[in-house]
Amino acid sequence: MDLSIYPTIKEALLYEKIADERVKCDLCGRSCTIARGMMGFCRTRLNQDGKLYTLVYGDINARDSRPIEIKPFFHFYPGSTSLTFSTWSCNFTCPWCQNYHLSKEAPNPLKANYISPEQMVGTAINRGDDGLCASFTEPTLLFEYCLDAFQIATERGLYNCMVSNGYLCEEALIMLKEAGMDAINIDVKGNNDVYHGYCGGDADTIWKNAKKASEIDLHVEIVHLVITDVNDDKKSLKSLIKRHLRNVGCETPLHFTRYFPAYKFENPPTNIQTLAEAYKMAKDAGIFYPYLGNVAGHKYENTYCPSCGKLLVERQGFKIIKYWITDDKKCSACGFSVNIKGRYVKK
Repeated sequence: MDLSIYPTIKEALLYEKIADERVKCDLCGRSCTIARGMMGFCRTRLNQDGKLYTLVYGDINARDSRPIEIKPFFHFYPGSTSLTFSTWSCNFTCPWCQNYHLSKEAPNPLKANYISPEQMVGTAINRGDDGLCASFTEPTLLFEYCLDAFQIATERGLYNCMVSNGYLCEEALIMLKEAGMDAINIDVKGNNDVYHGYCGGDADTIWKNAKKASEIDLHVEIVHLVITDVNDDKKSLKSLIKRHLRNVGCETPLHFTRYFPAYKFENPPTNIQTLAEAYKMAKDAGIFYPYLGNVAGHKYENTYCPSCGKLLVERQGFKIIKYWITDDKKCSACGFSVNIKGRYVKK
């Protein structure tokens, strides 16, 4: 098979050659050992003749200009829009995936929708977007593409971010930062029992990466999808809040998001009272900026000053209604410094 004729197939950056033309992929925590002619767990990495190739460089299955708040990023360029894009497959097995029509499909280079990094950045600029965001499916699988697209976007004055399950390797995280990534939203599924029982991976690696992202000065926000009878008990929520404080600190936003049945999972939607209790638990534990998600119009979608309690950002769904944070990112009432990265973009 002549791989050179396919624009979406390129040699991978993070892998090791081992015996008998096998390779070990070093991109994510699965560290797949892949025999010649075989693919890794994610189905986007192929070993051909002892070299590892990505099959999804620029194979874009979804692209849309979206509010940054929908990610959710509530403390990163509030009010802005990002050109959001994704590719096929995933390195997790979550049975409640909302984007399963994208994440559960393997790539097919014969039918690829190739969009070059230059085209992606050009489209963002032409649409009036403020940045790029790799999302919808796991952006780690677009690693090589994101490195190139983020660098071009930075040169053109755009920001770069991704919404990730956090299971990428530390070297990949650092390389993305060096290429121009500004922010990462990490979806924490729960404790190790949840990962081992439903998703693959482990909570320890996710939190380790969240901590590393903070240490290298990426803007970090954490999302926790609260799933009925999976991770919605008080013990699990208290454990998550404790790990949040230990690894990323009190100023890092924590979003408790409401689950709805999807894909192969039919448990009832999350009880809103459970989400409100999680919010209060986080607040009482010292987290400055807890939020609720997927509960449009709830008061806990808003941002309040951790010092004086003033309403600072009023939201309706993914739209900012009013904004009372000063240009130098302080509470307009008491002067408390608010953890916001980037300017408020009023559209």
